[in-house]
Amino acid sequence: MDKTKFLDLGKQPIANRFLSKDDFEDEFFYHLEVGLDQETMLVTHMNYVDAPMMFNDNYAYRGSMSTTMVNHFSMFSESMRSILKPECKVLEIGSNDGVFIKNWNKENTIAVEPCGNFAKETNELGYKTYSEFWTAELADRILEEHGTMDFIFSANCMCHIPDLDQTFESIAKVLDRDGIFVFEDPSLSQMICLNSYDQIYDEHPHIFSVTALYKILRKHGLHIIKVENTTVHGGSNRIWVQGKHANRDRTVTDNLDAEKILGLHDTSTYNRFAESVAKSKSDLVNLLTRCKANGSKVISYGATSKSTTVFNYCNIDTNMIDYITDTTPEKQGLYSPGTHIPVIPPEEGIDNTVNFAYLGAWNFSEEIKAKERNFYGKFITHVPTVRIL
Repeated sequence: MDKTKFLDLGKQPIANRFLSKDDFEDEFFYHLEVGLDQETMLVTHMNYVDAPMMFNDNYAYRGSMSTTMVNHFSMFSESMRSILKPECKVLEIGSNDGVFIKNWNKENTIAVEPCGNFAKETNELGYKTYSEFWTAELADRILEEHGTMDFIFSANCMCHIPDLDQTFESIAKVLDRDGIFVFEDPSLSQMICLNSYDQIYDEHPHIFSVTALYKILRKHGLHIIKVENTTVHGGSNRIWVQGKHANRDRTVTDNLDAEKILGLHDTSTYNRFAESVAKSKSDLVNLLTRCKANGSKVISYGATSKSTTVFNYCNIDTNMIDYITDTTPEKQGLYSPGTHIPVIPPEEGIDNTVNFAYLGAWNFSEEIKAKERNFYGKFITHVPTVRIL
């Protein structure tokens, strides 16, 4: 790839590796820089973190902890079942804790999940799960053991894989001639428009545009036939793909045209984005500093990978944030990556002593507001601009 760097987010830790105090001294950091591949227009990291450092038996993010995501995958599964044959063979790549595949027949559904803790859970539920990374070798084995797949699904996983050529080539091999491949990942357009630079962290080596995906998929005989723009994870694209030359609907052209108007083919767009990111940092640090200077108690809501990027880029630690609340048991009692802010359960941390809560999980803001309707403090966000809600 011929990459042109446009953004430097500084020294960053493994975003989902929450720590005990004993882990502080040996914590791993890397330099997070982002560039634009001039050939494909793919926004990608300048250097990638080794996958096993991020995805392993101790992986902490659980999709099933969010009502929003549970409902999202349930509704999508219902709509897909209405267009697929009852006996169709289903493969999910990156199945996490089973939040999607639990909606499908165990007899016809298999999964790939490199995080051993989650693969163990879905295997125990009766879903054949390969606890491995998606590779050409694994694709060959699945093809030999199960044949081609009628429906391949992947959510927030394709953007995790540095080698897209091998990834899509292997999918094309396993996908039935008339099969459908659907995947959804954060939208580059939405990241630019919302200034949500926290979509960028170690697990997201790429932030996809439809423009880049259109070019990369075609190299492997895969064709985008539909694009759905969703609100999950702060704005995502659901990409529908087939191997044959099926007719694409208007949503593909509409998205390609919209991205051209937004300037996703132009380096100057990314330079302006980098300037907006720097301003967001300055504004957030200034706001939190003023809050603490006034004697306010400030916490963070949601121990997320997104907040890892923000806190480490902005050098926000316990001098500005007292603690983080999070519902994920695997994170509670530990400390945030890099900045070492303690993580506690919401029932222990959301009370009348809290004046402000930074939305580390801003992409679930409506769910949070509904859940915490008795919270008398105010929420702070940096998306699309730094402000008190």
